[in-house]
Amino acid sequence: MGRAKVDLKELSKIFVEPVTGKRTEALRRVSLTIGENEIVCLLGPSGCGKSTVLRVVAGFETASEGQVLVDGRPVAGPGPDRGVVFQEQALFPWLSIHQNIVYGPRIRGLGRTAYEGLAERYIDVVGLRGFEHHYPHELSGGMKQRVAIARVLINSPAVLLMDEPFGALDAQTRSTMQEWLLDVWQAARPTILFITHDVDEAIFLADRVYVMTARPGRIKLEREVPLSRPRTLDVLTSPVFMHLKREILESIRAEVHAP
Repeated sequence: MGRAKVDLKELSKIFVEPVTGKRTEALRRVSLTIGENEIVCLLGPSGCGKSTVLRVVAGFETASEGQVLVDGRPVAGPGPDRGVVFQEQALFPWLSIHQNIVYGPRIRGLGRTAYEGLAERYIDVVGLRGFEHHYPHELSGGMKQRVAIARVLINSPAVLLMDEPFGALDAQTRSTMQEWLLDVWQAARPTILFITHDVDEAIFLADRVYVMTARPGRIKLEREVPLSRPRTLDVLTSPVFMHLKREILESIRAEVHAP
C-alpha cells in the first residue's frame, strides 16, 4: 500500500431514533486505511454496517466518534473529491445518456468545451460509444450502471465509493461488469472503496479485503489479495484465490452464526 488516501480512525456510529430515543450502535471503533489508487473491498454479514462506513466516508452521515480523513483532511460533508455509485443507478429518464453523463459538470458551471471533451473520453472509457443519444429505458441493467459510473468519473473524483453497484445484475452481467470495472480502474486509476456481499467479487477486484463483524460492526479480518494485475476470471479457480475465499467465508460464517 502506498500513501494513505482514505484513513478511518476509531470510527463509531450510533443512530438515535428521534421519537423513542432508542439507540442502535452500528459501528464500533472501525479503523482502516485505503492507499492511493488502491481497491479495497469491505465484506461482512448483513446489517454489519458496511454501507454506513461508506456513507460516513461520503459525508452523508457524521461519525459519533472517531474521524475520517481524505488526503489527510477531515471529512466534513459530501465533496467533489468523492464520487458515489449505488446499486440503483438513479439516472434521469428524460435525459439522453450523453446528457446524463455531462449533468454534473454542466450544473457546476464548467464550460461546454471542457465538459464535452470529458464526456467524449468517458463515453469511450465505459464502452458506450454509439449509445450517447439513447435513453436509460433503452439500455440493459449493466449498461445503465456504466452510465452511472461515467457520470461519477466525469467529475474526476479522487475516491470512488461503490455500494454494491452490481448487486441487482444477473450473474453473467455481473461477472462482465467486474472485468469491465478493472479496465476502467486501469484507465482512470481512482482509489476505490467497494462494498459487497459477494466474496468472489471482493477477491477478484480488490488489492485488500476487510471483513466486518456482526453489529456493532468492527474490523475482524484484513487480508491482502496476492494476485497480480491485470486479472482475468481465470484467477477464480487458482489455489491462492480458493485459499483466501475459504478463509474469508469461514470468518463471515462465524459472525452469521455467532450467539
